[in-house]
Amino acid sequence: MAKLMTEMLKGTLEGIVLATLAAQPAYGYEITARLRDQGFSDIVEGTVYALLLRIEQRGLVDVEKVPSEKGPPRKVYALNPRGREYLDEFWQSWTFLAQRIEQLHHTVEGEN
Repeated sequence: MAKLMTEMLKGTLEGIVLATLAAQPAYGYEITARLRDQGFSDIVEGTVYALLLRIEQRGLVDVEKVPSEKGPPRKVYALNPRGREYLDEFWQSWTFLAQRIEQLHHTVEGEN
C-alpha cells in the first residue's frame, strides 16, 4: 500500500504543500515537519525542497531569506495571490475527483 500511496501523492503533493503555506509561511524543513504531523510520514525533505523550487519558479510563492541561528539564511515561503488562485483550483479539482471516486466506490460496493 505504501507504494500506491506514494504514487497517488505525487499528483497532489503540490496542492498539499500550498495548502500548508496558506495556513502559515514556512521554510522547507518546517513544511516537511508539518506534513509529517498531518500523517504524511513517508514524505522526504528532498521531495519537498524540489517541489518548493518548482512552485517558486512558477511564481506561486513569495520567498524571503531570513537569518538563521545556525548556518545560512533560511528561505521562508509564503503563498502569494497567484498561488492562492492555483490552490483554489486545486481544491475544486480535488472535490470533483473525490466525489466521483466516492460515487464509484459506492456503486462497485453495492454490486458485491
